[in-house]
Amino acid sequence: MLLPVKATHQRTREHNVRLVLHTLAEMGPISRADIARRTRLTRTTVSDVMVDLFADGLVEEVGRGPSSGGKAPILLRVPRDARQLIGVDVGDGQVRGAIVNLAGDIHLRDEEPLGGRDGDEALVRLERLIDRLVSHASGPPLGIGIGTPGLVDTSTGTVRWAVHLDWRDLPLGARLRARTGLPVYVANDSQAAALAEWTFGGHAPTRGMIVVKVGTGIGAGIIIDGRLYQGDGFGAGEIGHTRSAGNGLPCRCGRRGCLETVASLPATLASATSRAARHPESSLAGSGRAADNGGVTLETLLAAFAAGDALAVEVVRQAGAHLGQTLGGVIGALDIHDIVLIGPMTAFGEGWLEAVQQEARRSALALLSDHTHISLGRLGGDVVELGAAALLMTAELGLSLAA
Repeated sequence: MLLPVKATHQRTREHNVRLVLHTLAEMGPISRADIARRTRLTRTTVSDVMVDLFADGLVEEVGRGPSSGGKAPILLRVPRDARQLIGVDVGDGQVRGAIVNLAGDIHLRDEEPLGGRDGDEALVRLERLIDRLVSHASGPPLGIGIGTPGLVDTSTGTVRWAVHLDWRDLPLGARLRARTGLPVYVANDSQAAALAEWTFGGHAPTRGMIVVKVGTGIGAGIIIDGRLYQGDGFGAGEIGHTRSAGNGLPCRCGRRGCLETVASLPATLASATSRAARHPESSLAGSGRAADNGGVTLETLLAAFAAGDALAVEVVRQAGAHLGQTLGGVIGALDIHDIVLIGPMTAFGEGWLEAVQQEARRSALALLSDHTHISLGRLGGDVVELGAAALLMTAELGLSLAA
């Protein structure tokens, strides 16, 4: 049995620095005296910590507060641009990256198309994008946060298996640290998105949240009591490869009937393409006959769905129903009342969302589903990059991105 050991002076100081910095970020502008009261540290300790934070550019004076009879106290806060963070989303058909400040403001965006490439070629494109982002930073970035599909061991930054990228046991964090000389943190993209929506998505306060990303793949990030829950093997939320349909369609994971074969964006477009050829009355019919040229595109299906084309509505709502059925099981297992949907499939809006909601209610115990709120995400296309940046900031500074 390992026995607890006494904290070293260095550990104690690091703890105090993080405690003060967290208080500054959450409560600032704030005075030294108020920091001491809130942290229960001595004023001498707070002053000592401030010396280090000023030297590192992590605190600034912003004027004086109201006086209680004596000299007005100096107010302090964390400067928004004290550090730059690089957040990356290895996403649907492209790698997207952003340079973000400590308040979540995006200073620069960049992207690199994957063009259907996976394996080593996808990795090369990711590295190319990161090289550009590092070169565009105004100073040495705090580090790099990455959200990627698949099972990710966040403790080592190793991608254990990313089906759509054909990455297995890829030491992504170590490889990028060696390349850039910067701290690198890697998480599943849905888990990163959950951090972003929870941290500054403006949702009503709850004990937990599930964020489901529906695009080329399907995955969920789970927040319980304000903390990211990753499971014993870092795979919590991998709902895309649970069996959902009895049609036995093959999945890239090697199995059949996975949720991704019926509810993901590629599955929805494939269904629209195959069925359009049999429905000449549909506005999708032309795209269906052109299946050898790519078939129905997202833009075509969106337009047909918005116009009320019967086939388009049926295909999209059916995909939503498959997702809702799986979410019914998630509701029964976790009883988390706030479920947020993000990713390309949310472009179909309320019509798709309604199908998800209806089937989720039918698939879960009413006592639980009646209290569950399923909604669309609020952070748009930058959600994974912001979540990856939040992961980096938490690991390096003990902070969350400020809303």
